[in-house]
Amino acid sequence: MDEMEKCGHYRHWRRDFDLVQEIGICFLRYGPPLHKTLVGARRYDWSFADEAFLDLRRRGIVAIVDLCHFGLPDFLGNFQNPEFPEIFADYAGAFAQRYPWIQLYTPVNEMSICALFSALYGWWNEQMRSDRAFVTALKHLVKANLLAMREILALRPDALFIQSESSEYFHAQTPGAIGPAETMNARRYLSLDLNYGRRVDSTMYEYLLDNGMTRDEYHFFLNNNLKHHCIMGNDYYQSNEHHVAADGSTGPSGEIFGYAVITHQYYNRYRLPVMHTETNLCEGASGEEAVRWLRKEWANVLRVRNNGVPLVGFTWYSLTDQVDWDTGLRENNGRVNALGLADLDRNLRAVGHAYRDLIHDWTEVLPTQSVCLQVPLSLSEDYPGAPVAAPRVVPEPTGETSAPQNTE
Repeated sequence: MDEMEKCGHYRHWRRDFDLVQEIGICFLRYGPPLHKTLVGARRYDWSFADEAFLDLRRRGIVAIVDLCHFGLPDFLGNFQNPEFPEIFADYAGAFAQRYPWIQLYTPVNEMSICALFSALYGWWNEQMRSDRAFVTALKHLVKANLLAMREILALRPDALFIQSESSEYFHAQTPGAIGPAETMNARRYLSLDLNYGRRVDSTMYEYLLDNGMTRDEYHFFLNNNLKHHCIMGNDYYQSNEHHVAADGSTGPSGEIFGYAVITHQYYNRYRLPVMHTETNLCEGASGEEAVRWLRKEWANVLRVRNNGVPLVGFTWYSLTDQVDWDTGLRENNGRVNALGLADLDRNLRAVGHAYRDLIHDWTEVLPTQSVCLQVPLSLSEDYPGAPVAAPRVVPEPTGETSAPQNTE
C-alpha cells in the first residue's frame, strides 16, 4: 500500500509544505517513495524527489530524509533478498550526490518493526512467520542501513543519522511469563545493538546463530560501528508496551512505564543523544484525546531532558491524517484515521493548533536553559545551492512533523 497516495500527498504536496510552515515547523521527517524512485539496480526516477526537495530547500525547511520506510520496490521482492543492502546503499549514495545540501538522514526507518511485521508476524512484505526469516530480514535491514550511512558519509562527512526505532517494553503477566518477557526485552534491542556495533547478550547471540546469522556476519556489525555519527531516535505510542503470558503470547498493556522510563533504558544502553521521533493518538470522541497525549509526551520529553539526557527533538506523526493504519495496512478499507495535525482536507485539527502553540511558546525558552548538546548542523555555509541558513537557535518540537534543535 502507498500511504502517500492514500493520503493525497502526491496531489497536495505543496499545500502540505504550506501547512508545515503555517504550524512553525522548521525540520521535517520526510522521504521520497522508495518504490517509485528506486526503479532498478542503479536506476532511479528523481522526478518527484526533485520537485519536493527543491521546494523544501526554497522554503528553508530542513529535511530529515527517510530513505526506506517499510516497503521495497517489486524488483527487490522482500527483505529476505541478500541483494537488498548493496542496491539500497547505491541508492543512498546517489541520493546524497544529487541533493548535497541534505545533512540529516534516517536511512532505514524502524528496522526492528519492519523485520517483525514482515518476517515474524506474517503481515508485511515477505509475510513469513519464523525466527529464521526474522533474523534474515533484520540482518539485511541493518546491513543496508550501515552501508547507506557509509555511502552518504563518503559524500557528506558531516552527515548525521537519526535512527528512528520503536522503543518497546514487555511486562510479565505472571511468574511463568518472566522467561518469555526477558527474551522479548532482550530481542527489542537487536536492531540497535547491531547498528551501533554493541555486543549482544549471550541469549541473543545464540538466537542469532541458531537462526542463520554466521559468525562473519555478526562480526561485520561489530566492525562497522558508525555510532559517533548517530542520534538515537525513539518512537513511542500507547501500543509500545505489552503484556506477556506464560506461553509467550502477547497483548497490549497500554502505557505503564511511559516514554521517559523506557527512553532512559535505551539511553543507558547506548549513551547517544536522543530524539523522540514518533508519537500520536487518535483525536477521539471529545476531540481532545490527541491534545492530552501531546501534552503528556511533551512532559515526558522535558522530564528526560531535565534528567540530563541530551534530547534534541520531538515529532508528531504525522502531518495529515492516515488511512488504514488501524489495521496496520493489512486491509485496504480506505478508513481515515484521525491521527494527523491536519485532516485530509488540510484543515488543522485541535492537536495541530496545540502543536503550533507548543512550538511558539517553547522555542525561545529551551535553548537558554540547557547546555547539554549543540547539534552541529551545517545548513548552507559549505554546500553551494543550499538553503539560506536558518537561525542558529531553532524550535525543539518540529516534525514528520519535527526535528532536532541546534542548541539543547
